[in-house]
Amino acid sequence: MIDFFNTLLYPIKLGEAWVMYAWHWLFNTVGLPTGWAWAMSIVGLTVVVRLLLMPLFVRQIHSSRRMQLIQPEMQKIQKKYKGKRDPESQKAQQAEIMDLYRRTGTNPFSSCLPILIQSPFFFALFQLLNNLKAQAEGVPGHDAIGPITRQVAAQIESSTIFGSKLSDHFLGTNVPLNTKILTAVLIVLMSATTFTTQYQLMRKNMPASALDNPFAKQQKVLLYLMPIFFAISGVNFPIGVLLYWLTTNLWTMGQQFYVIRNMPAPGSEAERARRERMKRKGKDMQELTVPGLNADADAVPDDTPKAGQRQQPKGKKRARTQAPKNRR
Repeated sequence: MIDFFNTLLYPIKLGEAWVMYAWHWLFNTVGLPTGWAWAMSIVGLTVVVRLLLMPLFVRQIHSSRRMQLIQPEMQKIQKKYKGKRDPESQKAQQAEIMDLYRRTGTNPFSSCLPILIQSPFFFALFQLLNNLKAQAEGVPGHDAIGPITRQVAAQIESSTIFGSKLSDHFLGTNVPLNTKILTAVLIVLMSATTFTTQYQLMRKNMPASALDNPFAKQQKVLLYLMPIFFAISGVNFPIGVLLYWLTTNLWTMGQQFYVIRNMPAPGSEAERARRERMKRKGKDMQELTVPGLNADADAVPDDTPKAGQRQQPKGKKRARTQAPKNRR
């Protein structure tokens, strides 16, 4: 199973190795020390990955907006079948929900795509950096990955920032104090950026009605559990992986700030703030709509008789009253 997983990740590791090597060549050309050149190459790799994920992020934003706008219709369906636990009612409710998704072009799983697609990049980078020491020592099964040969792996493994190797962990035997301090600082920054991103999302970019449901309460719990998760898991990651994680968190936080300010969720505090800014500038704020949300309202009535349709006969008295009066 592990070999199969490694085989799937190898193309990603190969691509990351070439991207890191190219960024290192650039930073080394401008005169950065070797350790900082490799550290900044990880930052550059993160930027490339997030730029590649931008189309998915845009789809995620549109999907989340649709999900928020269809909530009133979703609540109507849930209220309609409230208390009905028989299989027929459950099946009918699911059919109406799926029809609502189809009509509005909404995919409830689109918000998970960026995270799911980013995960292989993270695991591939973890393997790439975590195996540098074994690759540099020539351990069997740790062959060259593209430009990361045994000599290059030894160079990366021995290069340092603030006196710590990029492959060093918080845990381990004979770990220097400066490495533990650097790792702890990176973990704290990772936790702070994640907390800030989620906090501003919940407090500024969610309608008040959405904060009372069970899902929002779970999000609040996760908001305070994430720092603990980072503290537990972060001590097992190499410094290079922590740099990647911190950089992608900073990107997410900045991206979230932009979205909340310029594309706020309907009914949220951020939307009211944007509406006031637009009003002060003398501009109208474009309202978000979801085509197909109201199937009956979207249908345009057509009273004209269709081909082959029999018209209702009119009586003589009715015809005279509806006929145009041409008399003078």
